Amino acid sequence: MTTEAVDRAVRLFVFEHFVETTLPPSVAETAEALAITLAESIAAYYRLASNHVLVLEPGTHEIRMANPLSAVPTAFPVSIGEKRYYGSCAWDAFGVIAMLGGSGTVHSSCGCCGEAMTLEINHLELRPIEGVVHFAVPAAQWWDDIVFT
Repeated sequence: MTTEAVDRAVRLFVFEHFVETTLPPSVAETAEALAITLAESIAAYYRLASNHVLVLEPGTHEIRMANPLSAVPTAFPVSIGEKRYYGSCAWDAFGVIAMLGGSGTVHSSCGCCGEAMTLEINHLELRPIEGVVHFAVPAAQWWDDIVFT
């Protein structure tokens, strides 16, 4: 397989695994599933990270984010059916729902007062519709420190 083909296969496997299990695969699981070497799997993870497809835990080749999905709990849990995912941010929580069929629930809290907020999305329609999402970091700067953002 070409490098490009490996990267495409790894990317697809990572997202399919994440969606199915709610957790990202390890580089070893990816290598085994795709019948590639561990070194090829690691290299693909790093290439995908350099292209902002994945975010790796610092100093490791373990996935922290495959946007919009987060491998670590965040303030933006998303329920779709019986499964629970985490959005990397408010924007990504909606992205998880859009990616997985357009219906689900975001369980979060008001950034101003801390009051619990439940946002229902049904067939890509948000209920309740009142509220404000505030992005403290301009979108053009998100990748300067994507974990903070």
